[in-house]
Amino acid sequence: MTEQRLRFGVFLPPYHALEDNPHLALHRDLWLAEHVDRLGFEEMWVGEHHSAAFETIGAPEMFIATAAERTRNIRLGTGVVSLPYHTPLMLAERINYLDHVTRGRVMFGVGPGALPSDAMMQGIPVERLRPRMDEAISALDRLLRGEVVNQETEWFTLKDARLQMMPFSQPRVEMAVASLVSPSGATAAGKHGLGLLSFQALGADAFKTLASNWAMAEETAAKHGQSVDRSKWRLVIQVHLAESREEAVRDCRFGLEPWIGYFRDVAQLPIVPEGLKADDLVETYADLDVAVIGTPDDAIATIEKLQEETGGFGCIMLLAHNWANTEATAKSYELFARYVMPHFQNFNVNRKASMDWVIKVRSDLAKQTEVAMQQRFAQHEAETKGEG
Repeated sequence: MTEQRLRFGVFLPPYHALEDNPHLALHRDLWLAEHVDRLGFEEMWVGEHHSAAFETIGAPEMFIATAAERTRNIRLGTGVVSLPYHTPLMLAERINYLDHVTRGRVMFGVGPGALPSDAMMQGIPVERLRPRMDEAISALDRLLRGEVVNQETEWFTLKDARLQMMPFSQPRVEMAVASLVSPSGATAAGKHGLGLLSFQALGADAFKTLASNWAMAEETAAKHGQSVDRSKWRLVIQVHLAESREEAVRDCRFGLEPWIGYFRDVAQLPIVPEGLKADDLVETYADLDVAVIGTPDDAIATIEKLQEETGGFGCIMLLAHNWANTEATAKSYELFARYVMPHFQNFNVNRKASMDWVIKVRSDLAKQTEVAMQQRFAQHEAETKGEG
């Protein structure tokens, strides 16, 4: 992998416990976008869900339009749009609009839809989700380049379809495909030459699939005359930081258990290990290898391990999980920005070199300073006598 500066971002599904005020929760999501933008995070990806009442943003494009007005630098992506729920031309128009009004700050993450209940409400067979995703990607890739598209499937028809405006980003807005465990995300990324969003990157099962999924993306890309770029590979990890592990565990007692309950009982996604039961569920979860509940040093060690296991990637995204209250959450992101990000981005290399150099020459400089002071005293004494 070409040596590049590692990027950092946030993946916002979002997660809102049933006890929480949903109105305030949505405004807290927007606050988070502003907060991480100020801290120097480079990306935020926002999910789309329509059932189960925990992940309550149904239109990530609308969130992005709002957040773009409140932020300065952070890039904003759909993380992800469930393609089988949208006809390609209408969706391409919305993404192209965001590409223009954000002046290129938007990214387009796509997937088949994570919750089967979302598909059920729309009468879409679950087994058709991934084939429909692949059909939609083919159309969207061309539409977002400003091309004319003719394509007919069992669920949409495009006849001389084109966007009204050419894209702001060239050759088109950046696209990425979500990947969890199955190979569908990796093969879709390879087939179309797109980025890859690996949703759960920690734990024994994830470690087994990360490298193989990327290899699958590369192999598929080669078969279709495409290429995939590791700098466009993003890994999502679960992190909560505090100044000590004990404090981090205490923080997570605020909201980790409802989050685990959601994945264990509702979401049908293998994010939480099976059979996880304990008197102190938070302490137990912190001891597993699926999350970092600890200090900045723990996060650094985990990311270094991921780099070694995978062979390299472009971006680490922190899952916005709401395990802690707002104050502790804000502090966790700040600790990450202050101590973890510069470790991987070489921001302090010259600072350390400068300090090391000054320490090395300190004794010589001290002698020179002493000589200079003696000369100044002698000069002052001579001038004083001359005045007398």
